[in-house]
Amino acid sequence: MAKPKPRVKVPKKAKAGEVITIKTLISHKMESGQRKDKKTGELIPRQIINNFKAEFNGQLVFETDLEPAVSSNPYIQFSMKVPESGEVVFTWTDDDGSVYTTSKKIAVG
Repeated sequence: MAKPKPRVKVPKKAKAGEVITIKTLISHKMESGQRKDKKTGELIPRQIINNFKAEFNGQLVFETDLEPAVSSNPYIQFSMKVPESGEVVFTWTDDDGSVYTTSKKIAVG
């Protein structure tokens, strides 16, 4: 599998106290562990993104656990209130312990 690529859409500017919408998507096949390999008949091991979290200036603002029933390339959308300028750090954790991160800055003016 190619390395999962996280993508996020965050407004670059906001007003203090404004509620913004953040959209995320990560390219990942989300193998449930219930399908069989067509050649060998063996179960394909589970490999999913099992946790996603977003932190703003080091403070957790959103977190969710994902389960095998989630489709490939999971899309997550959430809202948050922006109190000040800062950086949102997004983290996806895979079953195998791999961690994928990206970040975006928001300017309050």
